[in-house]
Formats: sequence, C-alpha cells, structure tokens
Amino acid sequence: MNARPRRSALYMPASNARAIEKARELPCDVVILDLEDAVGPDAKDEARANAVAAVRAGGFGARELVVRANGLDTPWGEADLAALAQAGPDAVLVPKISAPEDLAAVRARLGEALPIWAMIETCQAMFRLDALGAQSTNVGVEAWVIGSNDLAKEMRCALTVEREALISALTVSLMAARAHRIAILDGVFNEIADPGGFQRQCAQAAAFGFDGKSLIHPSQVAPANAAFTPDPAAVAWARVVVDAFGAPENAGKGVLKVEGRMVERLHFAEARRLIGVADAIAAREAA
Repeated sequence: MNARPRRSALYMPASNARAIEKARELPCDVVILDLEDAVGPDAKDEARANAVAAVRAGGFGARELVVRANGLDTPWGEADLAALAQAGPDAVLVPKISAPEDLAAVRARLGEALPIWAMIETCQAMFRLDALGAQSTNVGVEAWVIGSNDLAKEMRCALTVEREALISALTVSLMAARAHRIAILDGVFNEIADPGGFQRQCAQAAAFGFDGKSLIHPSQVAPANAAFTPDPAAVAWARVVVDAFGAPENAGKGVLKVEGRMVERLHFAEARRLIGVADAIAAREAA
C-alpha cells in the first residue's frame, strides 16, 4: 500500500479564495477543495472555477491536492467531473458511492488516469463493501473517506464522540479497504470547540487502523498529525525486526527470537510497512 502520509485531510470550501490561499501554508497532508457540502447552490459555478484555477496555479508543495465534486445525481456533478478531468488534481473525491456502477460512471467521465477517492457514507454501501472494494481496484480508486455525518443521518443514530452506533460500519469499511489494498480515512469531527473530544476520536480511529482523518478546521490539523504519526519506539522496534530478518543467517526463516521476543514473517511485513510510513512522514515534514 502507498505509504504517502494522509494523516490529516482538510476540507476547504472552494468558494472561498482566502481559504484556498491559506491551505497552501497549513501543515496538513491533504487539502480537499470542496465543491459539495461546504458550497451553497448559488456558489457552485464560482467554486468550480476557483478549484480549477487553484489546481492549475499549484503552490501546495508536498500536500496532496484533492477536489470533492458534487454527485452525478445533482445538477452540478457532470460539469464538475468534466472540469476536473481537464484540470488534473491529485485526485477527485466523489460523494455517496453506494454501488460498483457508481464508480464505473465516475471513471468514464474522468478518463483513464486521474485517481479517484470515494466517499463511503450510505447504508446501501455497507452491504456492498467487498464489491465496492473490487471495483475500486479495477477503476483506480486510491482512497476511501468515511462520511460519518451522512451515514449517521441515514441511520438516524446519535453521532457521539465514541460513535458507538457506527463502530460496526467503521470496522467493516476498514476491513474491506484493507482487503483490497485501499487507503482509508476516518470521517470528520463536527465540534470544533471540543478539542478533547477530537483527540479522543482521533485516538479511536488510529487504534482501529485508519490511515488518517478528514477535518473541517485548521485547528484540527496538528492533533490529527500527532495521532496518526507512528510512535517512535514502535518504529525503532520495527527497524530491529527488519534488520534481524535481513541478516544472511536468517534467510528463509519464518520465526526468529529477537531481543527475547518471538517474531514471525507477518511481523516483518508490518515492520516494513510502519517504517515506510514513518520515513514518508519524515520526508513530508522536511519538505
């Protein structure tokens, strides 16, 4: 799986030129210029033009630049995808992906090369996750993003800090993403004035195994980065494990005793992944 850091993916309304300019300086890993929820109907055309101009102007450094389009079932979706296919951001995020056919329709409009990100945010999607994962691989989807607000609304459940009602949906979505080698980001936390709650939710998402979290405010960037950065002690141990399996005398061995601990090949694979993530984050921060 791609080790590119996606700890923090910050939504910024594409209708706000000042917000776009600010995004070029924030320490988030991903900037998502939003044409959907953050933009009113009367500002959709302006937002699309702003997003295309921002993509072409560049200046986002090592940040991954993604644009969230409106759905194809809206009056603006077709024009969004046509414009973004020409502009060429790092990826296009598409909302309310519920069936494999939805992804095929998006790919047909974006051409063959432009990466797709998909919002997983409907009850229907929950019962098609494996099929969505397989189709995601087929059409070049690089990441899924949980849309917890929309999912909770459709379920009619309470959206608490601990998200008790969504735990099953979160974990099975994550399993499906991992099964098909797709990156997956957690949903947003709405209460900007509750930094403690945000930190608890980030810790929950990191413990579940998400690659990062989608955000709605710049104040959430630093805590998200901290929560999804691998622990230095874990990285140091991972390097010990990799070195042990890489030693000539251990070639072909499935199990080793390393510093008094038994480690298997599966630990070796996870250690390599963790080192890759840590090294990518270090390179990102150095840039």
